[in-house]
Amino acid sequence: MRNSAPYSPLLQQLLADYQAERPQGTHQYDDLVTREGQFRARWQPLVEELDELGLDGLQQRTLEAQNLLYENGVTFNVYEDEVRKLRSWQLDPIPYVISPQSWTMLEQGLKQRARLLECLVADLYGERRVLKDGILPPELIYTHPGWLFPAADSGNLYERPRVIFQGMDVMRNEHGEWRVLGDWTQAASGVGYSLENRIILSRALSRLYRDAPLSRLAGFLQAYHRCLSELAPHRRENPNIVLFTPGPGSSGYFEHAWLANYMNFSLVEGGDLVVRDGQVSMRTLGGLKAVDVIVRQITDPWCDPLELRGDSLLGVPGLMQAARRGEVAIANSLGVGVLEHPALAAFLPGLCQYLLGEPLQLAGRDVLWCGEPNYLSTVLNDLSVWQIRAVNDVTQTIKPAELMPDALASLHQSILQAPHLYVAEQPLKPASSPSYNLKDNKVTPQPVSLRFFALADPGDGTSDPENRQHRIMPGGLAWVAEPGTPVMESTIVKDIWVLSPVAQPHVSLLQRAKGPILVTRDGMDLPSRVAESLFWIGRYGERLDNRSRLMRESLTSLVEEGQLRLADTLLPDLYTALKLDLPEALDPERDPAIKPSGEHPPAVEQFMILRKSLLGLFQNADDEGLPRMFNAMLRNSRAVRDHLGDDAWRTINTLHQTFSDLPNTQGANAGQRKLEDIITLLAAFFGLCNETMPHHFGWRFMDIGRITERCIASLELLKLAMISASKPGTDLWETVLATTDNLTVYRRRYRSQLYPAAILDLLLFDETNPRSVGYMLKRLETQIEHLPHPETTPFRSQETRLIIQATSYLHLVDLDTLTDLENSTKAQAALETLLDQLLTPLCALSDAISHSHFSHAETPKQLVTLQGSDT
Repeated sequence: MRNSAPYSPLLQQLLADYQAERPQGTHQYDDLVTREGQFRARWQPLVEELDELGLDGLQQRTLEAQNLLYENGVTFNVYEDEVRKLRSWQLDPIPYVISPQSWTMLEQGLKQRARLLECLVADLYGERRVLKDGILPPELIYTHPGWLFPAADSGNLYERPRVIFQGMDVMRNEHGEWRVLGDWTQAASGVGYSLENRIILSRALSRLYRDAPLSRLAGFLQAYHRCLSELAPHRRENPNIVLFTPGPGSSGYFEHAWLANYMNFSLVEGGDLVVRDGQVSMRTLGGLKAVDVIVRQITDPWCDPLELRGDSLLGVPGLMQAARRGEVAIANSLGVGVLEHPALAAFLPGLCQYLLGEPLQLAGRDVLWCGEPNYLSTVLNDLSVWQIRAVNDVTQTIKPAELMPDALASLHQSILQAPHLYVAEQPLKPASSPSYNLKDNKVTPQPVSLRFFALADPGDGTSDPENRQHRIMPGGLAWVAEPGTPVMESTIVKDIWVLSPVAQPHVSLLQRAKGPILVTRDGMDLPSRVAESLFWIGRYGERLDNRSRLMRESLTSLVEEGQLRLADTLLPDLYTALKLDLPEALDPERDPAIKPSGEHPPAVEQFMILRKSLLGLFQNADDEGLPRMFNAMLRNSRAVRDHLGDDAWRTINTLHQTFSDLPNTQGANAGQRKLEDIITLLAAFFGLCNETMPHHFGWRFMDIGRITERCIASLELLKLAMISASKPGTDLWETVLATTDNLTVYRRRYRSQLYPAAILDLLLFDETNPRSVGYMLKRLETQIEHLPHPETTPFRSQETRLIIQATSYLHLVDLDTLTDLENSTKAQAALETLLDQLLTPLCALSDAISHSHFSHAETPKQLVTLQGSDT
């Protein structure tokens, strides 16, 4: 190595180790180090920071960044139903750095590519000159699943850009030249992750970020918001812009929720939208609200089950027709998926010359479309030197050199039978870029792919796609992987730092308004789906809390009474409260003392069976287990991510981590501690929601769900303790008070004496006690009174009548009939009747609320006039 003497000992060692990691004798381009063994000039600020931090400091910053990712819930989980499967990236603290000179060239090439693709899609769905003049083979386009015949020949509808926003994957090859790997025009993901990565690195490397002359990202998103607003039909002021997501089960849902919140869009799913009379509307608590612009994160075929994929459960029936009528703008327009055809790379140089009259500035892959007979024979003569990509699945790459003979023969036959469905690509040799290895605490050279984002400006005064202006976001998302690897398959992501000649000021989307704004607080525009999800967060959260408390008391009873005969313990009644059957090996009708005990004494055997049964609830994925309940709560929380505060969301993430560690629970005491953690975190979550969410409809629905569930659980527990318990008495009563967290209150009022009448008063009638049924009914009545109700009827809603019914039963009960519960069967019968009278309307309350506020049932309309009808 030469000329490394000016560097500090740390940097000299880092440089030596980095060079040693590179293949010997290679002339592969490296982003960090020149061939002379010197750090490149654009990396100098980072190198100086690294020299000061040291590798241990860099390790600390990496862990800090990971902790921030975790706290913010940054995830790309595909199957969130598996509660314990936490999938998140590692954010590399070393960004990908691009010099101003290199960026200027790259930016111009990306702008040209964006203009070219816009011209191409406008022609394909318009005059189709490129097909008529033989620039593109018709079978290449018409056989691609991204080509939508319903979107063709739409007249003057598309004077504005069809592709308002797109992603372009780029890499540097072994010679340091930029190469485009592919285009994402339907639902380009990554811009939200890019901004999140930038925010996290700005905190982990605050001094470097503050001093570095970086191009900022927020200005691009400002322009994005403005461009979307200008897409609105008839240039409506303050258009209603929604972000259309597949839902919490999609891989990029975190980004969808994050972007919707950052850009101030409503986050909607297919069920939130409806087409009426050619107009797309959003279902809200206040009725249907017209939608002007849809930012879709769903690929073309799934958007409209009426005209596209009939089996789609994600789309909106009639969306295609609404777009054709011009009553709603869709970004990006339906049909642009054809631009993601992998074979287009082979034709883009000719298309650029034909459509733009200029040479293509950024080359792509070396691609052969097998639909051309000459190319087909070239590919089939030696499959091993190519990578094969199926047109119908651009995310999968087949490497023939790695296939077994039978698989290779099968691939050969498949290509021969349908050559137009396959593309052959020359493998790319990437440049290397520095990446921090957290495990080994060193910097190593790795291949990196980058995704940049382009924005078309619909308000630039021209409808000619050839001259339309485009902006490129000065940054993006990078990931460590071989070229062509999808970003979701990578485990390490990087921020992209585009250096500017001078430091740039911070830009925020939150700016001073230039005109008046209509201030609103009513929350009537809350989507019904959001209200429903918040309602079920309350129910599932309280259900999880109640079950955790009962399990805690069960484990306490097991530890204290595990050596007694089962019939002498509270466990049979606690199992009943948990809605569980006792283990078959402990049939209460037989005396465990006379059962064959095997290698353990009977008491020890009984203890171990019960412990295994209770601790199994930490892991069971069925309805009885805690993970299933938390998963339901988590799924609904993810569906309303943009309505929860950051602190509340961090608490959800902590709960998620707690559940991911549940299999490590080994004993009853450890199980109790886990349950106490869960109970505390649930209280923190709902407490934060209570403190940070506006107390309008969303918060009210969450509170109604929570209190409804708690009230039902309390009534069922009282019914068990006072009426049907197999071992009634003070021990069970004390457990009921502990489960409802009222033991301290009771002791303060009545000292150590347990009276059934006093317990009933505290848990049933005392309206000053938040855990009493009386208090909860009063709270439910208040919350339901403030829900939106139709103004067209003077009658009370069904949910209001149910609460009045339950409250009346409680208020009108003859308290004298409930005295002497221990000795009077008449008093027990009266109490059972009262509890059943309270449970019946409360159990019906959920369906009533769903029918009134979530279902949006509509009156049938007569579409045609029947012969002989006077109407």
